[in-house]
Amino acid sequence: MKVIDAKNLHYRELNTLVYEAVQNGEKHIRIDNVLGQRFIGDGLRGEDILIEVHGTPGNDLAAFMNGPTIRVYGNAQDGVGNTMNAGKIFIHGDAGDVLFYGMRGGEVYIKGDVGYRVGIHMKEYMDFIPKAVIGGCAGDFFGEYMAGGVLVLLGLNTSRGDALTGDYLSTGMHGGRIYIRGKVDPSTLGKEAKPFDIDSEDEKILKPLLENFCREFGYDMKEILKVPFTKLIPVSKRPYGKHYVPGWHTLTNRKQLVPSSYEDNGYPYTRSVRDR
Repeated sequence: MKVIDAKNLHYRELNTLVYEAVQNGEKHIRIDNVLGQRFIGDGLRGEDILIEVHGTPGNDLAAFMNGPTIRVYGNAQDGVGNTMNAGKIFIHGDAGDVLFYGMRGGEVYIKGDVGYRVGIHMKEYMDFIPKAVIGGCAGDFFGEYMAGGVLVLLGLNTSRGDALTGDYLSTGMHGGRIYIRGKVDPSTLGKEAKPFDIDSEDEKILKPLLENFCREFGYDMKEILKVPFTKLIPVSKRPYGKHYVPGWHTLTNRKQLVPSSYEDNGYPYTRSVRDR
């Protein structure tokens, strides 16, 4: 095992040491005294690589990562799993905002709470389905513009009746699934998704994710399953399609988008969308 002391190291120095260790064939790297260094694990490849982070890593942990496993023994900041392709991340604490942005594969497990805009624009393609399980609660815009993947929110360690998410839950969602352990307050829900009871297919999706979560963080799965889950799925694959301006190449009459007010304002009659 390669041990790196990150105390007083600039993030570039730290990440250079990590990349050099991987290039030299190291499979197990432990980083001690991490204090806000950014970009740890970004772009790393290799399914048999384990990185242990002791402390609090900075933004964009594991961005574009493709295979390794990262365990964080502490909290994490913003941008965890940004555009991640494959691999696993376990965070034994809370995490910040805009987690899993555009995430395309892999799995993330967070023991505690998360911030705003978590899961924004997660996507999936064929067998590449990103998955994330959060043990605590989430802020506003959870699952915003979600296009694929699976988000699970457990709301553990909350009092009965406490809100598990902020407002605008699943706003703009047009793909994927969100599972909330408990009921969803309709007043927090975006217009683009609806709540449903889970079925046998959902149970098959949830089981391995919950097993991994419980194994890593020491929870009893039977206790977690005592509270029924609510599933959120989109009601449209193109919720804002009617708001888009037609593309230039699709127009049969390219003058048709020029409002009459343009003429009133002195624009030539022949001005088109492209000319504006």
